[in-house]
Amino acid sequence: MPELTISEVARQVGLQASAIRYYERIGLLPRAPRMSGQRRYDTTTLYRLAIIQHARQLGFTLSEIRLLFFGFRNITRASERWRTLSQRKLAELDRLMDGIKVVRGLLKKMTTKCRCDTLDQCGKGIFRSMNRSVVAKSLTASYPDRKLVRRTANLTAVGTVK
Repeated sequence: MPELTISEVARQVGLQASAIRYYERIGLLPRAPRMSGQRRYDTTTLYRLAIIQHARQLGFTLSEIRLLFFGFRNITRASERWRTLSQRKLAELDRLMDGIKVVRGLLKKMTTKCRCDTLDQCGKGIFRSMNRSVVAKSLTASYPDRKLVRRTANLTAVGTVK
């Protein structure tokens, strides 16, 4: 029989009651039965919330957490679910790290190559390189965060026109 109030659950897992209601509303938590109009939870809610919090701390989105709970056949073991989603998240992090390395290199290059006296000079160099930058075109084909790479690739043009 469900016996915990939402405030008791919130206190035990370190969340706001509004977060618990939100997770229920979006389907990550099952709809809680009511007693005298108040939500009542059993201990399995604490366990599910622990999983949600742990996944959030690891950088999983709510959509990815939804996949963890509902994106597999019922007979799929928890370890296999975690393994599958973790492999995807690791691949995503690898792509982000590659992009960060590119941006880092471009920023280092900009700090040593820029010789502009005014922002107008920088803007002129960036504007000229926007549509003809080979670096930007090749990077945007390779990396998923194309806007970030395109912007940072254009930084390489800073200081090239004085």
